[in-house]
Amino acid sequence: MANLAGVSIKTVSRALNDAPHVSAEARERVKAAAATLDYHPNIAAQSLIARRSFLIGLTYERPSPSYVVELQNGALARLEESRYRLVVLPFRNVADRPAELGRLLMRAGLDGVVLAPPACDQDELLAMLDKHRLPYARITPHSAMDRGIVLAMDEVAAGQAVAAHLLELGHTRIGIVLGDPSHAASAARLEGYRRAFAEAKVVIDDRLIVTGDFTYDVGYKVAEHLLRQTPQPTAILAQNDDMAVAAMAAVRDCGLSVPHDISIAGFDDSEVARTAWPQLTTVRQPVMQMSWDATDRLIAELEDKGEDRPDSEARPPDRADHPHELVVRGSTAPPPP
Repeated sequence: MANLAGVSIKTVSRALNDAPHVSAEARERVKAAAATLDYHPNIAAQSLIARRSFLIGLTYERPSPSYVVELQNGALARLEESRYRLVVLPFRNVADRPAELGRLLMRAGLDGVVLAPPACDQDELLAMLDKHRLPYARITPHSAMDRGIVLAMDEVAAGQAVAAHLLELGHTRIGIVLGDPSHAASAARLEGYRRAFAEAKVVIDDRLIVTGDFTYDVGYKVAEHLLRQTPQPTAILAQNDDMAVAAMAAVRDCGLSVPHDISIAGFDDSEVARTAWPQLTTVRQPVMQMSWDATDRLIAELEDKGEDRPDSEARPPDRADHPHELVVRGSTAPPPP
């Protein structure tokens, strides 16, 4: 194969093992040669030789189904042509049981793990992974930003942008549906809302702030509570799209319409935001791209370790910042006169 590709045997090994330090051109030549020769690496044999599992874990709590799908699709897209495979490890109540999650990850025989919120912010869990030298990548953490691989987004700025949009339309009485308080993103987005209100010189009514948990069912219940307030809010700002769509349903069940009577805005720009009617104004969070990047950077770290890098060569902090985008659609409009 090396002769056919015109490269060294070592380059063939690196290219087939998805290792770094191989040019794109050389990698393509090796893959073309492998296809011509109908060569398929034996991952089980590689695992025995390298004493590695070639398993990448992905753990998350219970966010919206759309969020989970984008997390998984991002990781799977990166692993599609690699020797690594994905192990999905959902886990409830992470904030109450970080050590239990840590033990689960240790027992899973992983080479590395991608931590979605809220696991990405659990100090006890990170300390366990560091102690056992299990590499990890963290998606949108809000603390200890120098630990592990970090894929970040400014959720305060994102929250500020969507709240400012409603305020600019003329809304001043805005109901706010928070997410699960164990997720640091919930507090960050609320901070962004407060900044938008302060800049607009509008007093935020804390009685219109209710706590959800990122699920449709709870989102519907708390939206009903907001709609029973006197006077009613003229807009509802939910911290994810599932709760926003639930609020839209609650508005309709009250005999009102979106956005003529009440405007609704969400967060994430998940598939449900585009299939709802009217389509949902929301913040686009590039979850799939962040998951792809987290997996890619984690593999690069694993392969760097496999290259016999001296322990004295400490890896620099690995962080990538991803932009948010306000997506204005038909669910928001000026308040009724």
